[in-house]
Amino acid sequence: MVGRSPLILTGSVVIVVDEERNILLQHRNDGTWGLPGGLQELGESMEETGKREVKEETGLEVSDCTFLDIFSGDNYFFKLANGDQFYSVTAVFVTNTFRGELKNEQKEGKEVRFFSADSLPDNIKNEYKDYLNSWRKFY
Repeated sequence: MVGRSPLILTGSVVIVVDEERNILLQHRNDGTWGLPGGLQELGESMEETGKREVKEETGLEVSDCTFLDIFSGDNYFFKLANGDQFYSVTAVFVTNTFRGELKNEQKEGKEVRFFSADSLPDNIKNEYKDYLNSWRKFY
């Protein structure tokens, strides 16, 4: 599709929780914090997308992902600085099974680290707050 008409983009995020109920967040290049995740590539399942994105953004390999919910609709419409517009459809997964060395991928963000689930940074974008609120209802 060519032009500035809104698109529908699918993706996944993974709420990575350590043994002390700390949540892994990424300090994004725009200055906000979010969950590791991103857009689905052709041929991937939503779970594969989440696992790949966590590996790319944090260096961690996750497994035993549990599906939490799908988020979509008017609340997930975005207009980027370049004029691109899209509605996101995001699958959210949860895992406490991961391995590897936590490391930040510079082109993906500024920093990755675990935060207490009760003391998260203030500057988390609304969509990530929605995902985490859903997680709190079930975990």
